Amino acid sequence: MGFMELTHRQKEAILMAQKNEITEYHIYTKLSASIKDQHNREVLAEIANEELAHYRFWQRITQQNIKPNRWKVWLYFIISRIFGLTFGIKLMEKGERRAEEVYAKLADTMPEIHKIIQDEDRHEKKLVDLINEEHLNYVGSMVLGLNDALVELTGTLAGLTFALQNTRLIALSGFITGIAASFSMAASEYLSTKSQEGDQSPIKAATYTGIAYIFTVLFLIFPYLLFGHYFLCLCLTVINAVLVILIFNFYVSVAKDLDFKRRFLEMVSISLGVAALSFVIGFLVRVFLGVEV
Repeated sequence: MGFMELTHRQKEAILMAQKNEITEYHIYTKLSASIKDQHNREVLAEIANEELAHYRFWQRITQQNIKPNRWKVWLYFIISRIFGLTFGIKLMEKGERRAEEVYAKLADTMPEIHKIIQDEDRHEKKLVDLINEEHLNYVGSMVLGLNDALVELTGTLAGLTFALQNTRLIALSGFITGIAASFSMAASEYLSTKSQEGDQSPIKAATYTGIAYIFTVLFLIFPYLLFGHYFLCLCLTVINAVLVILIFNFYVSVAKDLDFKRRFLEMVSISLGVAALSFVIGFLVRVFLGVEV
């Protein structure tokens, strides 16, 4: 079937697919040229060549030259360089699944499209074993530090907010508690990793846990250093906690192919539940012990 014999919607779909293939060819080529690992470079270059072959397939049908989306090329290149190659590529591949739906609709009229669909499926399998980025091997340690900081410090700040009602004292108390807890968590992770038989370094596991904990502590107490109204600070801290959970779980769900919604709701429920309970405890402490600052 010739291009001119297709419906308007089919033509638009093919032109979109053609542009998508040449765009991803440039993304993979740019990434391949930017990394040092030889194996990863070769795999990325091979996938880039497949994308170019797909582009040429569509070009033979449309008889048109399509330019890549330069903005998208730079966007995914920068994302991959900042957040890691695995995250950047898998985020892009999630968008490619929409392209596969377009291919499936055209497959009945163009049997050759089945090969492209098979190629796209092989991309996913290759990418699973493509990269061994160190920080992804320690996601468990980061989750431990971040989750513990969210649960413990959100609850602590909620309790201190009603008990002390002084933003500076709350920030100071939360900071001291958080830093002490981060060292404690890092030490526990070091001992836990050392006692297990595996490839993980106890020092690196402890470092990732401690860093995740400290950054979470600083982000959560930040509102108490900026504003004077303690209830406003508590609300902003809760928003910050939800934001941290949202961003981190999105990152992990993409990079590790995990269920985002379930993990996000689980962490939010635990963190906010502990915060609410701690707030009640702070209220009771202030009322029954007569704490005044």
